[in-house]
Amino acid sequence: MKIEIADNRVDLRRVFVRDLVLNGKVGAYPEERLAEQHVRFSVHADIVGVAEPVDDQLASVFSYDRIVDAIRKILADGHTNLLETLAERIADFCLEEPRVSRVHVQIEKLDRIDGAVGVELTRHRRAALTAR
Repeated sequence: MKIEIADNRVDLRRVFVRDLVLNGKVGAYPEERLAEQHVRFSVHADIVGVAEPVDDQLASVFSYDRIVDAIRKILADGHTNLLETLAERIADFCLEEPRVSRVHVQIEKLDRIDGAVGVELTRHRRAALTAR
């Protein structure tokens, strides 16, 4: 009996940023407009069907650095009322990368109550419609 060994191609690669805490101007309540607050970000971006080998070059992959830079830029753009809006902007950025098929974003306000409150969303790349 011959046993097939899996090839070295990857069916799923997940790039993530977990528990990144930054200061940001977020919130719809008047007191939240007065000062920045601590906000925790976790983002998971799935790259499905990766078949090419990694050639040990940063340009060959969708890097977590790009996600961090995008979050910093979005925060620098100014006050955002809703965490949902912030999460959508991060998801949109990730899905602009053609290799990303799915993204999960979790954002938590750390200064609002004892503990954390926040929002999570998952977005998938829409499959192209095919003619029948």
